[in-house]
Amino acid sequence: MNPLLFDRAIAWQTLENIAHLQYAILDIDRQNRIIDVLFKFAAQAQIVLHRHKVLNHMLVIQGEHRLYEADGSLKEIRPVGRYTVSPASDEPHREGGGDEDAIVFFSIRGSDGVLYEILDDDLNGVATLSMQDFIDLHSRRMQ
Repeated sequence: MNPLLFDRAIAWQTLENIAHLQYAILDIDRQNRIIDVLFKFAAQAQIVLHRHKVLNHMLVIQGEHRLYEADGSLKEIRPVGRYTVSPASDEPHREGGGDEDAIVFFSIRGSDGVLYEILDDDLNGVATLSMQDFIDLHSRRMQ
C-alpha cells in the first residue's frame, strides 16, 4: 500500500534516543491539558519500552499499530480505523508498525506532569516525557 498523500506533507520530527518513531505535534491545549500528536511507527520495528502515565485516545490512520509485551511478544494488532481509549497504566510495552509504517493520531490527556516513562530492558526508568517537553518541542518547531 502506498503511504497516504498527507504523510508526505507532514513535517515529521524525531525524538533523541528513540529509534523507529517520528512525530508531528498538531496542537497543545494547555488549559485543558491535551496534546494532539501524530506518531509514525516504523514498519516491522519496535520503539523503546515505555509506560503511558495518562489517558490516551488513539486512532490508527495508516497501517497496523502493533503493541508488544515487555518481552517483545506481540500483544495486539490495531488496524486502520481502530479507535482506542487507553487509561494510564503501569504496564510496560512497546509499539510499532506492521508491514508498512503505522500512523496513529494520539490525543494525550489530563496532566501537566509526566505523560510517558521511558524504560530500559530491565524495566528501570531512564527518562520521561512531560507536558513541558511537548510544549518545548512544539515551540522549537514553530520558530
